[in-house]
Amino acid sequence: MKLLTYKWTILALGIVFEVLGTVCMHYAKGFTRLWPSVLVFVFYGLALAALVFVLEKMQVSIAYAIWASVGTALIAVIGMIWFNEPVSVAKIVSITLIILGILGLELFD
Repeated sequence: MKLLTYKWTILALGIVFEVLGTVCMHYAKGFTRLWPSVLVFVFYGLALAALVFVLEKMQVSIAYAIWASVGTALIAVIGMIWFNEPVSVAKIVSITLIILGILGLELFD
């Protein structure tokens, strides 16, 4: 149980750092704003470090797929809610399919 908690906690932290890095990209405005630009590198560095640690305990195909797809789904939702990006049925269905794909990778491995 301890191993299970460790890998999922580190993977979740990596996903959070990746999402924060992507949000900072938005605020960096093409690297024209100093602190958001610095934070892009800090958060992505932490995200990749977390992924490296997770790969000691989890298959790369599963860990990376979850890391990338959960980050993508979260950024899509954040974009619609926080950055007022358009919401459409196609976006909602696509995010749902991403989540189903993640579940499929983990449940049927």
